[in-house]
Amino acid sequence: MSTLIDLLRHGEPEGGPMYRGSLDDPLSATGWQQMESAISNHPPWQAIYTSPLQRCAHFAERLGARLALPVIREEGLREMHFGEWEGKTTPHLLATDGDRLTSFWRDPLNNTPPNGEPLLLFHQRVAAAWDKMLAAHDGQSLLLVAHSGVIRMLLGGVVLNMPLQNLSRIVVEYAALSRVRVDQVRGQAMPRLIFHAASFSA
Repeated sequence: MSTLIDLLRHGEPEGGPMYRGSLDDPLSATGWQQMESAISNHPPWQAIYTSPLQRCAHFAERLGARLALPVIREEGLREMHFGEWEGKTTPHLLATDGDRLTSFWRDPLNNTPPNGEPLLLFHQRVAAAWDKMLAAHDGQSLLLVAHSGVIRMLLGGVVLNMPLQNLSRIVVEYAALSRVRVDQVRGQAMPRLIFHAASFSA
């Protein structure tokens, strides 16, 4: 029996690009449109999982009400906490904390943002949320609404078992849509990436 999980990144938030992390900015009007466009022609789902941050949760809950689906806010799907970098743009950080920022880009596993969340702990909580979701919905089709860091971690760190240092090689744009299928083979979960940054066929 297979479980299908569609992973959707939130759309553009208000405030523009930055290291947003745990900041709780709402979606912009463009962000709402991006997400609606991404799920047009969507398949049937049995449940929706979402980060509790409003740029994910508000869309997920509106969609769940429209489709009469349960919506589960999962704390483990929060974005990585970037500590002192939150609310700051990349150009600002390059000018003020460039050495630490570029070290983080090269090797995020061993260069945690100041007062931020270590990548290994981020991996552990995201993987735990994933495992809990799969255990509760074996054989179902789900939508998961989350953040770029969470989706990178799930696709790269969990599904593809990539080295965590290389997760930034996966690009997850606003409202990007990916699909994972998890098959049970002799009692073992076998996840496979079906598509990434694609769209549902009409």
